[in-house]
Amino acid sequence: MSQRTSPSTQKGVGALLRKHGIYPTAQRIAVAAVLFSSCRHFAAEELFQRVISSGSRVSRATVYNTLGLLAAKGAVREVIADPDRIFYDPNTHPHHHLYDETTGELTDIDESEVSFDRLPALPEGFELKRVDVIVRLRPKSAG
Repeated sequence: MSQRTSPSTQKGVGALLRKHGIYPTAQRIAVAAVLFSSCRHFAAEELFQRVISSGSRVSRATVYNTLGLLAAKGAVREVIADPDRIFYDPNTHPHHHLYDETTGELTDIDESEVSFDRLPALPEGFELKRVDVIVRLRPKSAG
């Protein structure tokens, strides 16, 4: 399994936000604390519900905006495994994903578990940023 950044205190979360050039407001710390405290991927609405249930008073818009900012600043990765849902992954180290189409669960695959013999030639003037692999799963049908 790939390594995750997991600050364990509000001070640690604030430091992580500052490291990524994000001003650590109380609301941003509340959102990031929940996101980074768990070894799982969250969709925005799931994270909003978790933040609210933790006792923080944060609006849905603040959660969505904070996630967008965290992604834009490189503190989390956006993973589009489903056209209707973006997952936010606090693991920014190179890795890939398994997506269970039945449960909607997204789990990490270590990058060493996936290999390619070759990639297509890139257009002139471009360089490879990263390769994202999403392996989609569903239960075998009986019969």
